[in-house]
Amino acid sequence: MKKGDHLFLIDGSGFIFRAFHALPPLTRKSDGLPVGAVSGFCNMLWKLLTDARDTSVGVTPTHLAVIFDYSAKTFRKDLYDAYKANRSAPPDELIPQFGLIREATRAFNLPCIETEGFEADDIIATYALQAEATGADVTIVSSDKDLMQLVTPNIHMYDSMKDKQIGIPDVIEKWGVSPEKMIDLQAMTGDSVDNVPGIPGVGPKTAAQLLAEYGDLDTLLDRAHEIKQEKRRQAILENADKARLSRELVRLRSDVPLVLGLDDLVLEVQNGPKLIGFLKALQFTTLTRRVAEACNCDASAIEAADVKVEWGTAAHGPDLDAVEPEPVAGGIPDVEGAAVPIPATAKPAGKGFTPAELAKARAEAFAALPFDHSTYVTIRDLATLDKWIGDARATGLVAFDTETTSLDAMQAELVGFSMAIADNDKNPTGLKTRAAYVPIGHRNGVSDLLGGGVADNQIPMRDALPRLKALLEDESVLKVAQDLKYDYLLMKRYGVETKSFDDTMLMSYVLDAGIGAHGMDSLSEKFLGHKPIAYKDIAGSGRANVTFDLVDIDRATHYAAEGADVTLRLWMVLKPRLAAAKLTAVYERLERPLLPVLARMEERGITVDRQILSRLSGELAQGAARLEDEIYTLAGEKFTIGSPKQLGDILFGKMGLAGGNKTKTGQWSTSASVLEELATAGYELPRKIVDWRQLTKLKSTYTDALPGYVHPQTRRVHTSYSLASTTTGRLSSSEPNLQNIPVRTLEGRKIRTAFISVPGHKLISADYSQIELRVLAHVAEIPQLTQAFAEGIDIHAMTASEMFGVPVDGMPTEVRRRAKAINFGIIYGISAFGLANQLSIERSEAGDYIKKYFERFPGIRDYMDSRKQMARDKGYVETIFGRRINYPEIRSSNPSVRAFNERAAINAPIQGSAADIIRRAMIKIEPALAEAGLADRVRMLLQVHDELVFEVEDADVEKAMPIIVSVMENAAMPALEMRVPLKVDARAATNWEEAH
Repeated sequence: MKKGDHLFLIDGSGFIFRAFHALPPLTRKSDGLPVGAVSGFCNMLWKLLTDARDTSVGVTPTHLAVIFDYSAKTFRKDLYDAYKANRSAPPDELIPQFGLIREATRAFNLPCIETEGFEADDIIATYALQAEATGADVTIVSSDKDLMQLVTPNIHMYDSMKDKQIGIPDVIEKWGVSPEKMIDLQAMTGDSVDNVPGIPGVGPKTAAQLLAEYGDLDTLLDRAHEIKQEKRRQAILENADKARLSRELVRLRSDVPLVLGLDDLVLEVQNGPKLIGFLKALQFTTLTRRVAEACNCDASAIEAADVKVEWGTAAHGPDLDAVEPEPVAGGIPDVEGAAVPIPATAKPAGKGFTPAELAKARAEAFAALPFDHSTYVTIRDLATLDKWIGDARATGLVAFDTETTSLDAMQAELVGFSMAIADNDKNPTGLKTRAAYVPIGHRNGVSDLLGGGVADNQIPMRDALPRLKALLEDESVLKVAQDLKYDYLLMKRYGVETKSFDDTMLMSYVLDAGIGAHGMDSLSEKFLGHKPIAYKDIAGSGRANVTFDLVDIDRATHYAAEGADVTLRLWMVLKPRLAAAKLTAVYERLERPLLPVLARMEERGITVDRQILSRLSGELAQGAARLEDEIYTLAGEKFTIGSPKQLGDILFGKMGLAGGNKTKTGQWSTSASVLEELATAGYELPRKIVDWRQLTKLKSTYTDALPGYVHPQTRRVHTSYSLASTTTGRLSSSEPNLQNIPVRTLEGRKIRTAFISVPGHKLISADYSQIELRVLAHVAEIPQLTQAFAEGIDIHAMTASEMFGVPVDGMPTEVRRRAKAINFGIIYGISAFGLANQLSIERSEAGDYIKKYFERFPGIRDYMDSRKQMARDKGYVETIFGRRINYPEIRSSNPSVRAFNERAAINAPIQGSAADIIRRAMIKIEPALAEAGLADRVRMLLQVHDELVFEVEDADVEKAMPIIVSVMENAAMPALEMRVPLKVDARAATNWEEAH
């Protein structure tokens, strides 16, 4: 997208409800199917497209997309559980039309976009602001006031029902404030429809008046005591926190992860036959005739499409798969020895099937296979369960999933499990699947107040669990799961060690890192054309939400069995893709074997000292208070330090500091980078603000929060690791995140002192030394770096000596510091501007440093150029172990997007290779310890970037440490021999900081 283009973003959800409520009921004559909303939607969309494509009418879009709400829980529910809780369920006659409307959008040859965890408005905001940044114009087809905060000179709204453009003057005329103040206005007025609390008694007119007087919400709340009207003053003072919460609820997110980029939204020509086929299926005679005339098609020669209808219960209904399976002939021998049928037209003539052809055929076959929930079985007796387990053993393959009471695998209770197997009796080719759910822990909701009663007609856990254990521990049967680590850890708590398994999430991650999400719903829609039942559709949401053990068993069966069925089909599609892409080794050596290692680490957890955390919270509070006083003195007045608006006014308004710039909302930017630049320039107040932010964040994120993560039984903190959340292969942790504790500040290091060993044990911290620089020396083949690492020379001093001609012996600290900044900066594609800020030097001088660096180490420039070229040619780069990191936007026409992808393509092989090395080390360490007889006495607890943390019995520290170091330093072997040696520093102590 470029300047001069025009993007139309249609609020699809708004269209649906306008069409449903504005038009009389309509049913399909042949079977009584309600289609009124679909008809209204299609007519509105056709008129909009007809006008849009008519250059004589007005604005002509170059790009267009229809945006819908996703049915799953959004981030706003995490902020406020009552958000939208009072919304009633949609009318029964509307539910089956949601999926049809999405099919209608695709029939119109338009992108149909929705993103899990976000509302349509957030997606619209993200696209609109990205398009505006390219210089393009944007029209949002909606009249929703929530979207008016986006209106700018380049972003307009259009009310298609009233045929009215909405610009800045229109927003001001209607609401009394400019668009950038709409967030504050809505935060004050609230929204009864969405259950946004706001400030009771404050309506739009009052809010507009207050904003005109005080400027913004933060200033109003700070000065509320000045308001003369007592009732209004009290309402604002008593509901200040609700107003702040409401502001976050109404503020649109502009960072939604987008599956389709702006260039994917180009408005394509109408596919007349496809649209007519859909319209004829719904029996929309009048619109069919209009489309046929406009597209110059003979409607009588076009058959009605075979549109499938599902009477779902989702908030927006299921996304329907309108295509029935094509006829198949024969089958393709696959890697497991079965045969997967393929469309008759897909078989290449005169040759056998390559892995790529097999993968393509499987994908086509399963994308055409419908889901039939009526075939799912509820297993309520042991004889039926034994039969299914026997069938699973006979086929050697079973998809498996658990249903529980919590997302916390360390505290969840098992409620039931589902299975899916290939139905070889009905279809020996393997395309036909069947699935079942086994309830074992459901309770009666009515009895819940009395402690919960076991629901009738389910297998007792004491009978089901031994059979499940025998199946999961049977190495001759391959267990397939989606995000298996959760199920693995849960079953381990029940005494079951899952053996012989595949994980479809990890398969997708290996194949498509950097391309879309890897959750089951996303993969199902992408590869199977099927939107699975949303969890909230069977367990409820908001106040109506119940734990899974209280869900009706029949409803639970539809949800749980479908999950296993989807997983099995995904495995069928993804498994041959690994072979076709030559990525099987990456999956089997780096991903799959790490899963049980991480599960065991999560189960072990680590001890934290609550008293230390309490003391540190007090110290941080005192430090923050001291800084507040100093900040007020330097500013000459008191203000809300956490308010960007007030802080900006102080720094750039009152004090007139140089370097200020305003955001799109008209406020001064007070981001961390802006404050750091001011602090580097010698201004004292910004430095104090940076320090205050750091202390308050440490307090709220760690010292105050960590005690809440202590497990009630184990009395330890159990973080959760994600294998598939970064593009480069680095692990991430959450609940709590232990990888972001700062170690460069004294306060951050103090927090690590609270992580302790239990009596009679020590913590061992084993940390790779400069691993990414060593990887760079290896991949770029830099002789000077390679030699320095081989000889154990200080790499930063060596770099300084090479660049500045200064002897290593007696080198000034400042010279070495500059070389260190360049060394690490080069890895991350640092610019002259960034280096200048970091070293507090002129940009020209920083540019000379970088130029000289590449002159002294020309191999690094060659490496960078080769990685960028590889990304452009193939769309991906690789680590030294063959992991692929995809960059689909590397050829973007947007210079900033393209530059970002190029920098990432340079860094990813380095960071990814380092991540792969530590993965290999983690996989190898436990067997090495077991061989030394230390399996039970040395336990790996944490992985934090380049560091591993162990808990070791005192008597075994000296024996364990060299084993750990040796495994880590030789982790790359035997796959490859590094050109530079890996170095690991290890220490033991009673707390994490002392061991580090």
